[in-house]
Amino acid sequence: MKSKITFIAAMLLLSIGSIAQTAYITNYGSNSVSVIDVSTNTVTNTIPVGSEPIGVCVSIDCSKVYVANYGASTVSAINATTNSVTATIPVGTLSHGICITPDGSKVFVVNGGSNTVTVINATTNSVSATINVGLWPNGIAISPDGSKVYVANGDDSSISVINAFNNAIIDTIAVGWYPEGVTVNPNGSTLIVTNRNANTVSVINTINDSVIATVSVGDWPFGVSFSPNGNNIYVANYNANTVSVINANTNTVSATIPVYSGPIGISVSPDGSKIYVANEDMNIVSVIDSATNLVTDTISVGLSPQAFGSFISYPITTGLALQSIESSNISVYPNPANTILNIHLATFFLNQQLIITDILGNEVYSETLSGIDNCISISSCSEGIYFYEIKGEQSIDRGKFVKSK
Repeated sequence: MKSKITFIAAMLLLSIGSIAQTAYITNYGSNSVSVIDVSTNTVTNTIPVGSEPIGVCVSIDCSKVYVANYGASTVSAINATTNSVTATIPVGTLSHGICITPDGSKVFVVNGGSNTVTVINATTNSVSATINVGLWPNGIAISPDGSKVYVANGDDSSISVINAFNNAIIDTIAVGWYPEGVTVNPNGSTLIVTNRNANTVSVINTINDSVIATVSVGDWPFGVSFSPNGNNIYVANYNANTVSVINANTNTVSATIPVYSGPIGISVSPDGSKIYVANEDMNIVSVIDSATNLVTDTISVGLSPQAFGSFISYPITTGLALQSIESSNISVYPNPANTILNIHLATFFLNQQLIITDILGNEVYSETLSGIDNCISISSCSEGIYFYEIKGEQSIDRGKFVKSK
């Protein structure tokens, strides 16, 4: 009989604890990062970084911030507790977008001038790999399960899909003219791409990497962000000085919000109540009330703020989202998988139990593992996202995989 894992479907919504939320705004013209307390909308610190910072990302445990310095072709690693740079890492030419794996082990940074993605070991702050992608890459995002990285290639009008475990390109998706910003919805099923020169957004099914809709938005769409519940998509339109709100269920624009001049980066607060927009031309961040779609506050920051990426810390304290943190002790491949799922253990112990559950927490498979390498038949599973848990006497390892057609 199927059993229930302790989480339930309602836990698909991230459960945010009482930890204060922080926004990190890269200031291209000031070579700095403004630190904003989201609860009060005040700047609490300013951190010097490299030349012309653009991209930014925050680790899921909120302990580290990584900044791509476009002019210096470096990445600044920031200790979020002390608000100090702990390492400066040389990468490819004209580093742009940046993202970090859910488990915090790897950072991927896009190098527009090198047509590459640099992979950084986040433990040692050293470069571990360089991946060749399309022409003039800029935006980047990672799936919630940490299995795929998506890179927007501007001059190729394409998206490179990278296997985050082995750094191999596994697919290339044709999108609109000059893709810029990319984001993935909370359950990992949909990728959104802003096509800057086409004034559109591409909606992509991540199971089969196919474009399922194209939505017209404002002039020069740049940054893009999902609401935490996945129901809304927010797009910053640079030349139109607006934010387009897209209903993610119908893929239609439900509202257009006027903001201040030059909106680039955009992120949503963890509770979904506020949208933060970096306005390059005004040296401010606009704060939008998501209930009224009105700008309710502005925050002065450094010169030419960019904040390109997911720039607000999201501490996850409980719920299904914890399953997104992939254990470094387990390798699962291929991912997505169709009929056979291979599970490789870094270390094998007797009586390790494998449990696979669907997205509602129903147990669909279990067995006692027999060794380091295990081959599991998933042909009877329906298409979708699944979670695995491997229990030993002294540890529990968790992760996700996708069952494709």
